[in-house]
Amino acid sequence: RAGARVPAPQMRALDRRAALATAAAAALAPPLCASAAPDYAGAKAAMLSMISADEDLGPTMLRLAWHSSGTYDKMSQTGGSGGGTIRFKEELMHGGNAGLDKMVAKLEPIKQQFPDISYADLYTLAGVTAIEAAGGPKVPWRAGRVDAMDPSAVTPDGRLPAADKGSPKDTIAALRKDVFYRMGFNDQEIVALSGAHALGRCHPDASGYTGPWTPTPTRLTNAYYSLLLGVPWTLKEWDGPMQFEDP
Repeated sequence: RAGARVPAPQMRALDRRAALATAAAAALAPPLCASAAPDYAGAKAAMLSMISADEDLGPTMLRLAWHSSGTYDKMSQTGGSGGGTIRFKEELMHGGNAGLDKMVAKLEPIKQQFPDISYADLYTLAGVTAIEAAGGPKVPWRAGRVDAMDPSAVTPDGRLPAADKGSPKDTIAALRKDVFYRMGFNDQEIVALSGAHALGRCHPDASGYTGPWTPTPTRLTNAYYSLLLGVPWTLKEWDGPMQFEDP
């Protein structure tokens, strides 16, 4: 009642009950401004479904992730997969990225289905998903890359490996010094990364070369190395660029 006095012990008890009731209500109520976390597992499942329907997509997903990352420069701290810039036509037009516009387009519906996932996270997640689908290891992966907003973040053309610099000697020098050393890799790591060529194949309409490196281009094995060292290689007789072939 108005003007009534409540004894102090009873008032403290009422205060405790009110505090407990408020805390309970807060615990049960959903946060007012919280948004659901991006569904990375759902995006991965969607990409695995794509690969299951067409195994040849897996190696191309890996190539997209690698080329997205392969522009990194250790000294200037520029390039790399962090901004998802390979989605821009300015980067897709780089010579080393020929044909990757098709994979960018194939992944766009997944991006639309999971809009809270950045392009940069989606493309790198596609790479580790492809490795896993090919029988390789589960590569540690973390989210959090923030997309660049415009093509101004695209690095200059020429940071990716080139298959032909005019002579084998010049090609090797450029591969080591201009590409992998620039990213901070040593020769042993270059050799290890080259084993990914067990996956996929060359396409004349992309690189100008043709054919796979192994008879199982959708499985990640050591066949790239064993065939390189264990079978004879001869110059291919054809109208394309200088290329070696096995029997």
